[in-house]
Amino acid sequence: MKETLHNSVWVQSALLSDGWASNVLIHIDHSGTIISAQSEQKPGKNSEILNGALIPGISNLHSHAHQRAMAGLAEKSSRAQNSKDSFWTWRKVMYHYLEKIEPDDIYAIANQLYLEMLKFGYTGVGEFQYLHHDVKGKPYQDRAEITKQCLYAAQNTGIAFTALPVLYGFGGFGSQVAGAGQKRFLNDADGFIKIVESLETQITGSGNAVLGIAPHSLRAINRELLQHVLGGCEYEVIHIHVAEQLKEVEDCLAWSKQKPVEWLFNHFDVDHSWCLIHATHMSREETHKLAHSGAVAGLCPTTEANLGDGFFDVETYFPARGRWGIGSDSHISISPVEELRWLEYGQRLLSKQRNFINSKPLSSTGAFLYLNALAGGAQATARATGKIEAGYRADLIVLDTDHPRLCGRQENDLLDSWIFSGNENPVKDVFVGGVKVITDGVHQMQEAIIKQFNSTINRLAG
Repeated sequence: MKETLHNSVWVQSALLSDGWASNVLIHIDHSGTIISAQSEQKPGKNSEILNGALIPGISNLHSHAHQRAMAGLAEKSSRAQNSKDSFWTWRKVMYHYLEKIEPDDIYAIANQLYLEMLKFGYTGVGEFQYLHHDVKGKPYQDRAEITKQCLYAAQNTGIAFTALPVLYGFGGFGSQVAGAGQKRFLNDADGFIKIVESLETQITGSGNAVLGIAPHSLRAINRELLQHVLGGCEYEVIHIHVAEQLKEVEDCLAWSKQKPVEWLFNHFDVDHSWCLIHATHMSREETHKLAHSGAVAGLCPTTEANLGDGFFDVETYFPARGRWGIGSDSHISISPVEELRWLEYGQRLLSKQRNFINSKPLSSTGAFLYLNALAGGAQATARATGKIEAGYRADLIVLDTDHPRLCGRQENDLLDSWIFSGNENPVKDVFVGGVKVITDGVHQMQEAIIKQFNSTINRLAG
């Protein structure tokens, strides 16, 4: 996309790191980093004047781009076959869909996905990508091909990108042989390190791209494989699926006599560089260990609801000051509002209480949710985002204060109404690294992106 860096913006109301402020002037350097953010200022001579309320952009810490293409296609009941629908029946549908997708398809799908993320206020994405081979299971000449297609889509749309190539070596706990449906995922340690090295060459020097790694899950790796990889490549963050399903917990117990998070902490040094995706089924001891480790819990409430995973233990984890962020995962929804809303609503349904997550009297639940998700998302994607202050990236969202959902609202009431009222999108403008990628709700390339996506989906459907 054509990039125009804005060196100075002015807005009447902005959420700065120390709270809401008026008449805010923000200066941005040539690399897209905030130099200063000062209140009670007049617009500069060349400042762009923004109409609305300015808040930090939020990171989507967990995405499988290819699953955007099949969203909604696993909603046919299998109960007529005397079986219960679950994550595992959904996975069969997903594996079947992967038999068709090629690199050009991924590019078209990721473009549409990242366009949608930007329009709803996500300014960065952690792409947890495990397709490394073609539809027959043969490695691409560049095993990083599919992740690179996602990177190119991120560059095309303007969203910031944390590459999370997936380490996948086995089909189950105890180094079980992988099944046919996993043939596109598999790599040994050396093959995976080549993927990381290829991506490192592509990403080095980019202000909007970061490189991490993602051991898929404990059932897909063993201790030796992950130790080899951790010692053999450079990375900023480590993401892993863990304890998402009860069957996964039961299988881990049968294999190791330990629950998944317990096993992980007993065998690896889990610290602030880790992000544990889902972590739904933990004991209280595991929950406290995760909270005290400094790692991020990657929560994906709409996907977890869609798959029937269960409820994250907010009641134990949040009071222990555990860090967390949100992701759209399978892209049943691509709105941070819906993830945050259903994180709170799930707890309300369990507890039969309102404003359950926010325990501070008379404070804003929307602000509590948003500020915590900002911090956790920034940590998990290894980018200096989530605050409007000097030294942070100019990843910014303008909320339309004239929108019927937000009209008459100010400061934290804006966040509460954005998250907890209605479904129309009041995100007006979006900046990533100082570049305006959404203007009045529109991306400059959205017509071409949607056309290419529709063509790709129609062909895959045929």
